[in-house]
Amino acid sequence: MGESGVPTIDLQEFPGQYEKLRRACEEWGCFRLVNHNISLALMADMKRVVRSLLDLPFDVKKRNLDVISGSGYMAPSQVNPLYEALGLYDMGSSQAVETFCSQLDASSYQREVIEMYAKAIHGVAKDVARKLAESLGLSGDFFESWVCQFRINKYNFTPETIGSSGVQIHTDSGFLTILQDDKNVGGLEVMNPSGVYVAVDPVPGTLLINLGDIAKAWSNGRFRNVQHRVQCKEATIRISIASFLLASDEEVEAPPELVDSEHPRLYVPFTYEDYRKLRLTTKLQAGEALELKRIKS
Repeated sequence: MGESGVPTIDLQEFPGQYEKLRRACEEWGCFRLVNHNISLALMADMKRVVRSLLDLPFDVKKRNLDVISGSGYMAPSQVNPLYEALGLYDMGSSQAVETFCSQLDASSYQREVIEMYAKAIHGVAKDVARKLAESLGLSGDFFESWVCQFRINKYNFTPETIGSSGVQIHTDSGFLTILQDDKNVGGLEVMNPSGVYVAVDPVPGTLLINLGDIAKAWSNGRFRNVQHRVQCKEATIRISIASFLLASDEEVEAPPELVDSEHPRLYVPFTYEDYRKLRLTTKLQAGEALELKRIKS
């Protein structure tokens, strides 16, 4: 464990890590992933490509159009004035990757790096999701058709913004998030099991996994949807790469194996798109919207 206490999961140590993985998901809702087989060279190349894309002129970045709301270019806003991002809705689709690269006039080298990284991260997302199901005693591929979204983030921190929030407190709406954080600049904080925000300092070469609202609903409340935020710690540019395993077009509901007399079904079935719109319209971004899907006893 790091000094914040966030658990570390070693992908090369399975099946010996299942119990530790389940506890991490139940107690923390996040963990640090090591030995994930994405090379340090590819992670470094991707960080350079991401930085160059986020430095493009505004007129180019705004060509990155939404597929669903929030999946394209996000300019600094009144709510998050220090933050901007570019997005790719379905990184598992070669056509979607091609469209993303074309929108931003990516060079052949940039395209090659993005394609390699998208394929590698998509594989990690599906592998980790399967292991989460297996940690609950489930078998079968529940996540084969689930979309994996990609977002590259830039925080424009200045001397005047030190101590302020780069991104407000929130949970992620999807199933799980894979974060390649900025190895040089901290600022990410997660709520620990005691309800206290703790800093999650970057660890080069690792990935951070956060569980979102869909994971809590799908696991019938067993997994925790971790609240987190980004704080401005120093006057510099902070770059991070986030990949979100969302859900399929079908309704999300807990598998029958996770429902019994001791664990009655907690949430009504709902689609990810329905839930995403609910979070937007209610402006409930820190997991509270999920309570609106809870079955009333």
